[in-house]
Formats: sequence, C-alpha cells, structure tokens
Amino acid sequence: MDRQQDDRVLGYTRGLSLFIVPFLLVAFVILYLLPGHTARLWSWPIPVTMTSMVLASAYLGGAYFFVQVARSRHWHEVGSGFLAVTAFASLLGVATLLHWDKFVHGRLSFWLWAGLYFTAPFLVIGAWLRKRRYAAPVAAGDMLLRPLERTIVALVSILALATGLMMYVAPGTMIDLWPWPLTPLTCRVVAATICLGGAGVGVWWDPRWTSVRLMLQVEALMIGLILVAAVRARSELIGSRGLSWPLLLGVLAMLAGSGYLWVTYERHPRRLLAQPSREDADGGDDALSH
Repeated sequence: MDRQQDDRVLGYTRGLSLFIVPFLLVAFVILYLLPGHTARLWSWPIPVTMTSMVLASAYLGGAYFFVQVARSRHWHEVGSGFLAVTAFASLLGVATLLHWDKFVHGRLSFWLWAGLYFTAPFLVIGAWLRKRRYAAPVAAGDMLLRPLERTIVALVSILALATGLMMYVAPGTMIDLWPWPLTPLTCRVVAATICLGGAGVGVWWDPRWTSVRLMLQVEALMIGLILVAAVRARSELIGSRGLSWPLLLGVLAMLAGSGYLWVTYERHPRRLLAQPSREDADGGDDALSH
C-alpha cells in the first residue's frame, strides 16, 4: 500500500481525541445525572430536563467515539464521525452567538463551553483534512453493505440532517410540534444533536462495514440514553404534539435497524469482495464468499 494511503491514525488526532474526552464526560455527568441543577452548574439554565439529557447523550456518545478514535488503527473506521462532530460543534458555536444573552457569562462553565465551541470546529475539521490523504480506499476483501442497506442508511442520515437543519434555521416552526417544551435556544441545541445523525451519509461513498460499525455503536448508545431519559422525564412529554409518536417510532426503527446490521455483519458476516468500479476498470463482479 502507498505510504500516503496506509490508513493510519496520526498522533495529533489521537491527542486531540483524548484532550476532548474529559470535557464531554464532565458535561454528561452534569446534564444527565444532575439535570435539575443546570441553573447552578451549567452554562445557562435548562428548565426542561429532557433537553439536558438529550444533549448529555450526545456528550457520552462523543466521549465513546473519541476514545475509540484514540484506540483505532485505521482512519477509515472513524473518519466520517469527524465531519458530524464538526457540524455539531459549529452549530452550537453559532447558537451561542445567536443567544448570547441567555448564557451566564460570569461562570467558568460558560467560558469552557464557549472556548470549546469556538475552537473545536477548526481543530476537528483540521484533523479530518490532514488525514484525508492517508485514508485507504475500498479494497478487495473488504466487507461491504449491500446496496439496499447502504441506501437506507444514507437516506435515514439525510432525513436526520434535514430535520436538524430545519429545526435550527426556523425553530419557531418546530417548537409547537416537538414532544417536550423548547425555547429557540434549546431547539437549536436539540437540532445540533440530531444533525450528528448525518454521519451516515458517508456510507454512500464508503460502504465498508468497518466504516459504519462505530457510527452504529454511538447511535445505539445515544438512543438508549434518550429512551431512558424519556422515562425519567415522562411528566415533561406532551403526547398530543404532532411529532411525538412519529419521533418515538422513528427512534425505535433506527435502533432496530442498527441491531439488524450488527447481527448481520458482526455476528453472521458475509464477505463481499470489493472490485474496481466500471469507471476504474473494464468490468468485474463482486464475489461473495461464505
């Protein structure tokens, strides 16, 4: 393999990942374990505990992701997550500027928040750009998602990204439909969390199972935490809202789909031998070995 495409994870990327993890873990503890104390402990008061715990699910999912990045030997296994994290951090940084007056500026937690979201987008996208030239392409012997599965994962990710962006750009159109009370700020925070689901769009260009598996692990962790949060904050949920049941059914379908892919490719794998595309070669069929 070309030295420039040996798929290694650079030391800078590992160091950045380990640097970020402690901040995410502290945020998770505050927002998920102590959601009723944000007025005293967080960057701004979050009156609805469901919102706190949804954001916390993203933080623990992010901590798990960055720990795996630090441990990973192959860049393609983690690369798509860096773009999703960049989008998440950028959206929260912009939301901070849009709702500057809602934050408690004299608090250390605010300056940690602001410092993280005003710098993380540049640091994370910088790591992704620096690593692109080392990424290994799909090769013969890689296990690939089948076309239908690949299409569904990409479409679900596009839907999550579109939903998140709609909430972010026009929060007023979604607040009255959402299953629990939101303000313009918390609507944009939840929107940024939903946009993390856009990580799956990359499967359209890179259908390797090893490029998808970590994303599914993070998704399952986040969804599990959100479902537990919904039970804890059930008194805050408004079942009559327009998106209440569609959102619940969609989340459960995503969890079931992730479980299906995990069982299919991790527990009972089929090996799809990747061949050059027709644009790169004069034919060639994928082979299936058992």
